[in-house]
Amino acid sequence: MKKAMLGMVATVALGWSAALFAQNDDVVTVSSSAFAHHGMVPEQNSAYGANESIDLSWSDLPEGTVELALIMDDPIVVQIGMMEQPFVHWVAYNIPADAPGLPANLSKDAEVSGVAGLEGMINGLNGLGRPGYFGPRPPANGQLHAYHFRVYALDADLDLAPGLGKDELLAAMDGHILGSGMLMGHYERKE
Repeated sequence: MKKAMLGMVATVALGWSAALFAQNDDVVTVSSSAFAHHGMVPEQNSAYGANESIDLSWSDLPEGTVELALIMDDPIVVQIGMMEQPFVHWVAYNIPADAPGLPANLSKDAEVSGVAGLEGMINGLNGLGRPGYFGPRPPANGQLHAYHFRVYALDADLDLAPGLGKDELLAAMDGHILGSGMLMGHYERKE
C-alpha cells in the first residue's frame, strides 16, 4: 500500500511539474541582428575577438510581465565532459519590461547607466566571477559550441542587488517566471 501511495504522489508531482513547465514554455521571441537563431556568433562577439555583447530584442512578452532577466550559457561543455555545469557567459537582471532590448556592446559595469530604457539593469556575475558579458571562448579544437541567450519574463519587480550569479538569480526568480524564450548561437575555434 505504501508503494502504491508513493507512486500516486510521484505521479501527481510529475504532473504538477509538467504543468508548471508547460506554462513556462518558450513564448518570448528573442532575436539579434548579429545572427539568426542557430546561426554563428560573429568573431567580434567572441572573447577571441572584441568581446562585444550582441544586441538582443524580444517580443511576445506574457501579459503581466513586470521585469526581465537574461542568462547566457554554454551547455555543450557538459555534454563533451569539459565541465559539470554549463559555463555562464552573461547574467543580467532588473531589466524593465518596457525595454525593447539590449544594445550591442553594452557596458560590462555591474550597474548599467546612461542607456535609455535600461535604468536599474544589473550585469550579474559570469563564469569568471566578473560582471557583464563574456563572449564565446571554447578551446581551439574545432568543437562546435552552443550559446543559449535565454530571456525570462517575470511577474514582479524583484529589485535584486548587484553581484548575483546564475544560481542565485534562478533562485530569486523561482515562482515569478511567466515565460521565457531563447536565441541560440554557435561558435567554434578551429586553430
